[in-house]
Amino acid sequence: MIQIKNLQKTFLKDGHRIEVLKGLDFEIAEGQSLAVVGVSGAGKSTLIHIIGTLDHPTSGAVLFDGVDVFSWPEKRLAAFRNRKIGFVFQFHNLLPEFTALENAMMPALIQRIPKRESTRRAEAILNEVGLSDRITHKPGELSGGEQQRVALARALILEPEILLADEPTGNLDTETGKRIEDMLISLNRTKRITLIVVTHNPSLADRMSHHIGLRDGRMYTRE
Repeated sequence: MIQIKNLQKTFLKDGHRIEVLKGLDFEIAEGQSLAVVGVSGAGKSTLIHIIGTLDHPTSGAVLFDGVDVFSWPEKRLAAFRNRKIGFVFQFHNLLPEFTALENAMMPALIQRIPKRESTRRAEAILNEVGLSDRITHKPGELSGGEQQRVALARALILEPEILLADEPTGNLDTETGKRIEDMLISLNRTKRITLIVVTHNPSLADRMSHHIGLRDGRMYTRE
């Protein structure tokens, strides 16, 4: 269970306070899927970064199974993030000097899983996402859809309980975007991974079990 309680985020810019998130309250149970929708600048990416513990809230609480993880020291928080949460971003964030296999292995190596086991896991997941013949290729040799599938494999190698995806189909053509969309839905339904997606894609949003909309940092009821 993820619970968001009176979540607020404020940035300071040129001496001015910019309120990005303004008192959000919602929850999502284990194994559910959630779409976060809204126009650019509404606070969607800020919200998903806070849920993923990449950023800290200004006030309020983010509870995982009733525990406020932001009360933990940074080292423990980083270990929790690496073990429990997978991330898929619009622009992949792959390391250009490494192959698809090496990129997918990276979280496991950071977790100090032996190289042989990390390789086995990465090869299995890349095969699952249809890239078994591309594992030795570097990102510059892959299409946008293939890079996104490598990013998805990287997010899944530690078998996270929660998968966060920020505009995962926003930079892809329609056919490739649909393939990534189907993969995300399948992961949620077959592996019971809690899935939270920020998206402008109405097709993807409509396939989520729950929805919230953000406008000017506040929640609204999605029509």
